[in-house]
Amino acid sequence: MAPSALDDRVDVAVVGAGLAGLIAAERIRAAGRSVRVLEARERVGGRILNHVLPSGAIVEIGGQWIGPGQRRMVALGQRLGVATHPTHDEGESVLERGGSLLRYRGTIPRINPVVLADIAQAQLRIDRMARRVPVEAPWRAPRAAEWDAQTFATWIDDHVRTRPARDLLRLSVAAVWACEPQELSLLHVLFYVHAAGSFDDLIGTRGGAQQDRFVGGSQELPLRLAAQLDAAELRVLLGRPVRRIVHDGPSGAGGGVTLEADGGAPVHARRAIVALAPALAGRIAYAPALPAARDLLTQRVPHGSVVKCMAIYDEPFWRRDGLSGQAVSIEGPARVVFDNTPPQGAPGVLLGFLEGRDARELGAWPAERRRAAVVETFVRLFGPDAAAPRDYAEVDWSAEEFTRGCYAGYMAPGVWTAFGTALREPVGPLHWAGTETATEWTGYMEGAVQSGERAADEALSALRD
Repeated sequence: MAPSALDDRVDVAVVGAGLAGLIAAERIRAAGRSVRVLEARERVGGRILNHVLPSGAIVEIGGQWIGPGQRRMVALGQRLGVATHPTHDEGESVLERGGSLLRYRGTIPRINPVVLADIAQAQLRIDRMARRVPVEAPWRAPRAAEWDAQTFATWIDDHVRTRPARDLLRLSVAAVWACEPQELSLLHVLFYVHAAGSFDDLIGTRGGAQQDRFVGGSQELPLRLAAQLDAAELRVLLGRPVRRIVHDGPSGAGGGVTLEADGGAPVHARRAIVALAPALAGRIAYAPALPAARDLLTQRVPHGSVVKCMAIYDEPFWRRDGLSGQAVSIEGPARVVFDNTPPQGAPGVLLGFLEGRDARELGAWPAERRRAAVVETFVRLFGPDAAAPRDYAEVDWSAEEFTRGCYAGYMAPGVWTAFGTALREPVGPLHWAGTETATEWTGYMEGAVQSGERAADEALSALRD
């Protein structure tokens, strides 16, 4: 993927070989333009990463799920020959709260009817408000200033009456945004919900965002995209972190763009697509400096905090007990758990997420102590058979140098209304991609694909002018 001699002048240079960057490059190539992709890591995929188990089976240790309504990802998998299989959802799920375990079916535990009504009413109100937020411009919502001035924690405290309902909603924030409710703008929650369709679409398995997985792991998609680009001699350059971008300013008139990266000569282009999350894009030096609004935006869009943990067993023993492998634990620290067993049915894999505050706290622990805490959660949820996994794997995405957190960047109060206009607005020959810039399924692989398509179309349109 890194040839020794290349033409260093192309029509479009792309920074980042995640889904957004690779889709943008593919679209540029299909239009008959020359393109080069520079990737900081020694691999493609960005926040998507496969992990090979000792048995040779593959599981996903990065982004992995797709669901109904994510038509771009479905089409991409079909086009690249990567099939899907359903997330294991047969049997009862488990809720741990107050030292007790409750087995249930469906998305919502069968708990006190008053609590269920409280949750349903909260979700209904969120969905209704979300439909009033324009996904292309959340700052134009009728109550944008009011909603962006408060945290989601404040809204929960003001509108959700029962403690169990508040606990479950707070847990859903960690599961979706990997942060705490007090860190998150209410307007951002509403935008996110509208971009997905409904609150239930975000948190659901069957019929929701966690419905399906890719056979062979989701990284198969970027691997195959990159291979096709290289087959066309259009080259994805790995191990090339871009440190500085020299461009011709907001006017867009002049010499185009020069990307200065480690490990090789500069790449010159007429346009550039920066397919990175805002926080990472902000770590690149620009000459001239970016407009103040864009730079201030990148300082205010932190990533969520996630440690993705998997315990591997000889078989998925919980299925014998009539359990789906899905669990929610108010106590934690692994608060959301899935059966992540490969489609062939073995070995058995329990996937637990440390998110938000838990990820930040346990991420500082020694690895063995963190593993013990996660496995102990599995034992409480699924019994003593979970006590001795034959293998264990984890990735702290906040510690990854070229990621610095997952699942996506999120907006704190005040950011959308003050700086939202700079999120997608090109700066001269520079265009912005990445799932954070999407208007459909923001924060998901689907959003990454949409953003790459949009940024490529912007660049192609500018080249035709």
